[in-house]
Amino acid sequence: MANNSKLEQLRQMTVVVADTGDIDAISQLKPQDATTNPSLVLKVADKPEYQELIQQAVQKAQQESSDFECQKDYAVDRIAVAIGAKISQLIPGYISTEVSARLSFDTRATVEKARRLINLYKELGVGRDRVLIKIASTWEGIKAAELLEQEGITCNLTLLFSQAQAIACAESKITLVSPFVGRILDWHKAAYPEQDFTGANDPGVISVQSIYSYYKQHGYDTIVMGASFRNTGEIEHLAGCDRLTISPALIQQLADDNGTLSRQLTANKPLMPRPAPLSETAFRWQMNQDAMASEKISEGIRLFAADQAKLEALLAPHFV
Repeated sequence: MANNSKLEQLRQMTVVVADTGDIDAISQLKPQDATTNPSLVLKVADKPEYQELIQQAVQKAQQESSDFECQKDYAVDRIAVAIGAKISQLIPGYISTEVSARLSFDTRATVEKARRLINLYKELGVGRDRVLIKIASTWEGIKAAELLEQEGITCNLTLLFSQAQAIACAESKITLVSPFVGRILDWHKAAYPEQDFTGANDPGVISVQSIYSYYKQHGYDTIVMGASFRNTGEIEHLAGCDRLTISPALIQQLADDNGTLSRQLTANKPLMPRPAPLSETAFRWQMNQDAMASEKISEGIRLFAADQAKLEALLAPHFV
C-alpha cells in the first residue's frame, strides 16, 4: 500500500469524481464519475476543439425557437449535454449536468428543465441511468428533485452548506448531495480570521463528516459527495466518504503523493430511528438561523447565474 499514490489509495475507499468539463483532463484522469456546471463549461467553451460542437448547438437551438433569449438558453443546454455525452463515453459512471441557477426558486420550471436535459441526452444515445441532474439545494429545488426521483430521474443536489439542507434531501430520497467543503471554509476564514481552521478544524470537513454520520446512523441511502476543495488536506480528512468530486489539479497532487492515506469515514449500520420529516417552515427557519449557509447558497446561485450569462455572451457571435 505504501508504494501506491494517495489517489490510488483513495480510490480503494471512495469513488473519485472529476470536477471538470474538460474532456482531455477526464480522459487522462479516468474518474468513475464526472460533474460539470456553467462555470466549468465556460472554462472550456472558447477552446478550438469545442467550436464545432458549439456551432451545432446554436443551429439546433435556432431551429427550436425564434426568440433570441430562448435560443441562448437552449444552446447552453445543448452544449452542456453535448459535452456531457462525450464525457459519458470516457467514464463508467454518472455525468452530472446542471439546471440553470436562474430556476433555483421555481419547482415546476426546474422539473421541466430537467426533463428537457434528459431528453437531450436521449437524443445523443445517453440513458437517464447515466445522468445526474444537478439542482441547487433550495427548498424549491429539493421538492423538484423529489418529483424527478419519483419519475426515475436521478438528481445531484448542489450548493449544500447545512444540516437542514442535507436532512431535507435525504427525506426526499435524493440520489446524491454535494456539500461544498471549500466554500464553507472560505466563509469561516473571512468571518473569524484569527481562528485556526487547518486540518481537522476545517469547518467544511466537519460539515461533511456530520452529514455522512447522520445519513449512516439513520439508514438514509442518499450518497454524500464532498465537493469544492481548497487543498488535498481536506480530501484526506474525508477519505472513506461515499464520493468526492475533485479538480484535476488536486487529483494530480494526490497522484504525485506516495504517502500513506488512512480511512477517516466508515459507514456503520443504522443505529437510530429516523426523526420526523423536516417541514418547509422548519427548513426555512433553520436556514435563516445559519448565516453561513444562507449567504453561501445565495452567493453560489448568483455566481452560477453570472457564469451562465457569460456563456450566453460567448455564444452571441454564433447567432448570425
